[in-house]
Amino acid sequence: MSTQRTAPGGPATARQTPGGSIPAQPGPGEAESGTGTDSERKAVMRNAGGPAHEEARIVDAPDEAARGAEDRDAAGDATDEGAPAPVIAGAGPVGRPGERATVRLRDGGSEEPPRYAPEWLQLRESADAAARAQELLDPLRTRLAGMPGQEGGLVVHDLGCGTGSMGRWLAPRLDGAQHWVLHDRDPYLLHFAAVASPRSAADGSRVTVETRRGDVARLTPDALEGAALLTASALLDVLTEDEIGALAEACAGAGCPALLTLSVAGRVELGPADPLDAEIAEAFNAHQRRDGLLGPDAIAAACEAFGERGVTVRVAPSPWRLGPDEAALTEQWLRGWVGAAVEQRPELRERAERYLRDRLAACAAGELRVVIHHSDLLALPGPLGGVS
Repeated sequence: MSTQRTAPGGPATARQTPGGSIPAQPGPGEAESGTGTDSERKAVMRNAGGPAHEEARIVDAPDEAARGAEDRDAAGDATDEGAPAPVIAGAGPVGRPGERATVRLRDGGSEEPPRYAPEWLQLRESADAAARAQELLDPLRTRLAGMPGQEGGLVVHDLGCGTGSMGRWLAPRLDGAQHWVLHDRDPYLLHFAAVASPRSAADGSRVTVETRRGDVARLTPDALEGAALLTASALLDVLTEDEIGALAEACAGAGCPALLTLSVAGRVELGPADPLDAEIAEAFNAHQRRDGLLGPDAIAAACEAFGERGVTVRVAPSPWRLGPDEAALTEQWLRGWVGAAVEQRPELRERAERYLRDRLAACAAGELRVVIHHSDLLALPGPLGGVS
């Protein structure tokens, strides 16, 4: 699942723009090892919590937007010496309230871009790819084929692109030349996304990329002028109602379709079941709604926002289905899920530590199955609004 590797045929074409040049720095694996071999990348991927059979405990969320590889290596070293395994609050690396780790959602705070650990994005990429709703692609292809002004190729804007996994999934599934505009706050991740982007479309046409640093809350119809598509992955649930309204306004004003995938639905199924499952899930969902963020209410809010602007919306399920083959992802997700629940409800701490220890042991033994429900949304501007 390594995102270090480029698509067959060589690296993607990337051009620099005033809006956001690609910095000259190594990719995530190279930054640690200098060579980026498979064994060294595995060392970089060492989990913060250590082996699943070690004692699990819960620690408060870090002040940083996310832990970098160096921080996790230090935590791993502590675990190797017998220290209890920590829980990172939130599903994956966690930011300050009001931030997504890779996209500053609103003004304020340090100008230093938050660092979303690329290892977490790399770990979840195959699960994301398997989960995305394939049934939304045919109506999207039909709309793109009929859009005027795309003779020179499709222009696709990817918001909060991270390491570029959305482009790696979608570009090879669309015909025709494509130019992807990758938006993110972190120049390190923008560099990664650019060099690891796909080179060819489904029919062999060329795919090029450019990068832009910026805030998703500032998106306007002018920014999408001439765009054929806007995409985002795991973004809607960390927006406010006003920000989703601005996103819908920008797409409707520009006549630009949007494919917005992997928004949390607020439902998790674990097998075998545990009496504490529902309580942890409820606390996690409350954590997702902190500071005016919509969390599991985001899809309903987006449907309303697009519908009010005459945009037809389709929604399809896109669950993660995690079993023994995804044990590493399941372990990190569990730590974040339980950690966020305890951050929301500190009185759960003692019971949650026992719960996490038992769940991690089941995961390590290959006995745990998890379904984490998400939803994908396709918005198609047109004369008729509605939700299907």
